[in-house]
Amino acid sequence: MAYKSHFKFSNSQRNGIFLLAILIIVFQCIYAFVDFSSESVQADKIALERFRQQVDSLKRAEIDKNTPKVYPFNPNFITDFKGYTLGMTTEEIDRLLQFREKEQWINSVQQFQEVTRVSDSLLDVISPLFQFPDWVTDPKPKMNWSDNSKNPSGDSPKTYDQKIDLNKASAQELQKVNGIGERLSDNIVKYRNKFNGGFISEIQLQDIYGLTPEVIERITNDFAVKTPRHVEKIDLNTATRDQLVTIQHIDYEIAHYIIEQRTLRDGFKSFDELLKVKKFPIRKFEIIKLYLTLN
Repeated sequence: MAYKSHFKFSNSQRNGIFLLAILIIVFQCIYAFVDFSSESVQADKIALERFRQQVDSLKRAEIDKNTPKVYPFNPNFITDFKGYTLGMTTEEIDRLLQFREKEQWINSVQQFQEVTRVSDSLLDVISPLFQFPDWVTDPKPKMNWSDNSKNPSGDSPKTYDQKIDLNKASAQELQKVNGIGERLSDNIVKYRNKFNGGFISEIQLQDIYGLTPEVIERITNDFAVKTPRHVEKIDLNTATRDQLVTIQHIDYEIAHYIIEQRTLRDGFKSFDELLKVKKFPIRKFEIIKLYLTLN
């Protein structure tokens, strides 16, 4: 009986085995000589980290956008809700509101603490946001002249009868005031002539470009509005928006806020409450009052 070999292969089988051997050798060479370092992986990690930082930055920006902003404000106008958001207790807010009901004004950080009795720690946080009117933070010195005193020019203060009517004064008469030259006297006359009837009050000199408080004080020592322009005063509690915008320094936005505040208050009780109106031009308060009445 002849022995049959089990290792006898056909030509196709031998070719397959040979191809497999070649593939094994090729893969071993690749593994041995090709660098499979983590550079590409590291590059992907860097790109991923940058992407993560961008996402975090966008998240922070969104949080900042949705976080309520606290802007500078006048502490005299703190409401119940405003006080609560600032961290004040109900008692502290009530003390402030009771103080304001007496038509009294807080004019310093120290006075705010005396009235409300807030803690030092809370005061340190909120006081940098306090914004008082210019006449509080930068008061202009006023001269009080007695009957026997002299003004800076060396002349006795003039009586009302001795003063020249500002609505009839010529540019040459105005130039006699120290600090008034040809240009400023021309500005005063041009401003006066803008209105049929001239000035309503000397306070309107504040609206003339180039006049400093010191020069205005010198003008009012020699001049007075003796023939004021007649104006039909507008009732603050019934005025429409279109009526309010006819007043100097009040535009449609401010008129809207005035009516909004009037509605919330169920009517204004005093002109001083206008100072609580959003964006109200506080420095022009006295001029605006010339056109208003309160019934």
